[in-house]
Parts: sequence; C-alpha cells; structure tokens
Amino acid sequence: MSASWCIKNGRIIDPANKIDRIGDLLVLDGCIANPKQPIPPGVPEIDAQGLWVVPGLIDMHVHLREPGEEYKEDILSGARAAASGGFTGMACMPNTKPINDCAAVTAMIVARAAEAAIRVYPVGAISLGCEGKQLAEFGEMREAGVVAVSDDGRPVRDSQLMRRALEYASDFGLPVISHSEEASLSSGVMHEGPVATRLGLKGIPAAAETIMVYREIALAELTGAQVHIAHVSTAMAVELIRAAKGRGVRVTAETAPHYFTLTDEAVAGYDTNAKMNPPLRSAADREAIKQALADGTIDAIATDHAPHSILEKEVEFDLAANGIIGLETALPLTLALVRDHVIDERRLVELLAVMPATILGLAKGTLHPGAVADITLIDPQRQFAYSADQVVSKSRNSPFLDWILQGRAVLTMVGGAIRHNLSV
Repeated sequence: MSASWCIKNGRIIDPANKIDRIGDLLVLDGCIANPKQPIPPGVPEIDAQGLWVVPGLIDMHVHLREPGEEYKEDILSGARAAASGGFTGMACMPNTKPINDCAAVTAMIVARAAEAAIRVYPVGAISLGCEGKQLAEFGEMREAGVVAVSDDGRPVRDSQLMRRALEYASDFGLPVISHSEEASLSSGVMHEGPVATRLGLKGIPAAAETIMVYREIALAELTGAQVHIAHVSTAMAVELIRAAKGRGVRVTAETAPHYFTLTDEAVAGYDTNAKMNPPLRSAADREAIKQALADGTIDAIATDHAPHSILEKEVEFDLAANGIIGLETALPLTLALVRDHVIDERRLVELLAVMPATILGLAKGTLHPGAVADITLIDPQRQFAYSADQVVSKSRNSPFLDWILQGRAVLTMVGGAIRHNLSV
C-alpha cells in the first residue's frame, strides 16, 4: 500500500500553522512533505476538490471493552468504527475487565493496538481497580504506553487521593482526566428536572457534576498540576471552568456531541439509547455548552464512545446500562455547529484534532512538513442515513439511529496508509 500521495485541490485547514487555503498536500513515505518540494513521478493523486483536508481527528475519550467484554466492542472493531468516523487516533479508558491499572494490561492493549486500523492510546487507571483506595503505579504504566490516567466511569471520592494523583501524575507528564461526579447525588437515572418528574424517573441534579468540578479545580489550583474535566454537561460546570481559566488554573475540559445536540427530552418514551452518565441535561445547559465551545472554555470534543449490546440496553430504563456509541456520528454532529454559526471550520479542527493532541501530549494535530501523515478528508456537504445496518461498531446503542446526517469523513489516512475510503 502506497505511503506517498498528492492530495490535490482541497481546502487545507491546519490551525496549528494558521493555514486555511485551497491547494495541494504532498505525502512522501508516510510524512507531510515540504510544499515547495516537486512531486516525484509516479506518486498517485487524490482529487480533494470540495473537500477539507485536515489533521487526523483524535478522540480522547472512548471505551473499547477489550479486555473482558469483547462482545460489545474490541480494539480492532472500535478502530474500524473510528476510522470510518474520520479519527486517526483515540484514547481508550481503563475500565475494562481487568482494569488497566498496571503495566501488564497496558502492554496487552498496546500489542493488540498494533494490529488496529488507527492509533490507540491507552489511558491508565488512577487507582487500583478504579476503587479509589490506592494509587496505581503511574510510572510503570507510563513506560508501558499510557498517555493519561483516569478512573473514568467512577469518581475519585477521596480528595486526598486525588490530590496525590495530581502531584504524582505531574512527575510523569501525565494529564489526570476527572470523571467529575458527586456519587451521593447520582443515584438517579436521568437529569433532575421537569422531564424526569413527568416520566416518573429519579433525577440526577446538575450539582452532582458541579460540586466535583469545583473540587478538581481547587486541587489543581492547590497543586499547580494539570487536570482535565471529562464529559462536561452543565452550565454551572462551564462557569466554574471559565472562571478557573481566568485565574490561570491548569484546567482543560471536553464535552461530547450528545450534550450539544440533545436534551433530556430525548428520554421521552423511555429510550434507553438516551441514557448516559452524566445524563442529557436541559436546553439551557445545552446552550451553555455551545457557548463554551465557541469561546474556548471547553477545549475539546470527545465521543465518550460506550458500546453496549441489546443485553444491557433492551431492559427497563432504570436497569439499562449508561452510554452510547459515538465514533461514527461525532463529526457530522459537530459540523452542524459550523452550519449554525456557533463555531467556524478552524475551531472544529481545533476541537477534534489540535486540542486533543495537545492535552494528551501527542505530536499530532498538525499538517506541518515532517509530521507523520495522519490526515482526514471531510466532505461537509455529504448526507447519509445513519441506519443500524450501516453502523461499523459492534454495538448499535445510539440515539441518532435513522437520523439524516450531513458531513462525513470520506478518507482517513494514518501514516500515509488509507484506512477508510468512500471513493473520493
């Protein structure tokens, strides 16, 4: 398979280098070539007229279920789904079975990922077994290949342990990703508000998120360490993060497409594909998330891709597992923000490529000459029906099934090798 290409006539959007122009991009031996370099004879061409040529998208928050629950998703199937969604890299959370809390599990994931269609970056656990009692061995996991630490899926309840995690992780240059949830307030199954009352379901108040976001900010401010807030869903959390950034606290944040696309009204009909944690929030929260994406308060968009089979989803709402798949819908849902003039094209690339790479300390998110050719080609006009028979992931738990979506990754290139191609 060729690792050299000339991508012609595309709109090259490279925010890291302040580039937004129509032109050609030359890939030689898997790397971005100098734009002044002549095209060698025999290099195959890709006509990108009408397409955006952007740094490969990176999803910094996915659940791949391997090891332990491969019937929902495995590393290889998740990578195929990611490639079809335009992602050239993804960071997988540690809540597998066994949990990725030691170098041996990390090494297994890294070895398996070597066969994957895209780059897979393991995230190690903060605590052994994600039980919040004893710190995992960050140094050994870092050496084995983790790029961050998190107990995602569970909050770290012990503030002293979280403080130590922030200090310990900073010694290894590892960001700490916080699942910000006050567990004593989170025994419900959807957002606390009028919709929950109407449906007769127990609610989870916005304060369950904001209380813990406030703690994480306070600990980051105390230690001077970096903390990253996962899956932000509330207006108050946005305000806390915005104020903290204004004080110079080293805090970054992500949200997921469902939080700026849907509200708790999606739960009507007791659709378990709209059940997640944190839950879908109010319309006011959704608008606050959009504003935060526009003004830079929220740094990145991640899917929180959480595959489940019908065994976990086709049950009573109270008993259904939390989470939805998102690798194949993230790009078109984010493109809707561009069409609605919430963000522009450059900001989209920052949110989906540049900032995830920056937060995780990856040498990605750029089309600079010499960089490895991880590239996504996007057709912003292409419409498609997201139907169950078209889903690439092993699981089908999405509230966006049967939606007509606009905008799609038509080619995904990793190190010069084409991993997804819709025949551009």
